[in-house]
Amino acid sequence: MPTTLPVPIEFELPEGWRAAPPDEVGAPGAAFVALHPQPDDGFTANITIDGEYRPDEATLSEIAHESVERLRQSATSVVVTGRREIGSEDAPGFTQTLAVSAVIGGVRRDLVQSQVYLSMLDVADPRRRAVIRLVLTASASQHSAVLDDFQDFVRTVRPDTGAAS
Repeated sequence: MPTTLPVPIEFELPEGWRAAPPDEVGAPGAAFVALHPQPDDGFTANITIDGEYRPDEATLSEIAHESVERLRQSATSVVVTGRREIGSEDAPGFTQTLAVSAVIGGVRRDLVQSQVYLSMLDVADPRRRAVIRLVLTASASQHSAVLDDFQDFVRTVRPDTGAAS
């Protein structure tokens, strides 16, 4: 069953990408999944969105590290190839890039994940902090071709202030 986001957001998908039911594409923990129209050697690049309330004081860097550790439990290899803070003090973010080797559907795949973490306050209760995670997963050979689409997508993500009314 797909999860729901702790805070409503809105965004625009890049041209050609299509939404897919998380359960049907093997991403039951995601609140939203989008698929690229052109698979690469049997792997379809995808964008997933999930999130959670974080009542603790964990930094976005620490939360990103937790994500790496969870991924290491299911992948053959996970290497962090880049990490940096983004955004501003009012709208903090963090991004990291991972080289991942994993067996998917019986096939060993070399993948790249671009992960973006956004800290957002709950519109209904600004004392509650939510962290939204946006993830692009693509084959290593296709990642650079779809990265611009993902960056364009990330720039459109914002709180859905109309959903609270």
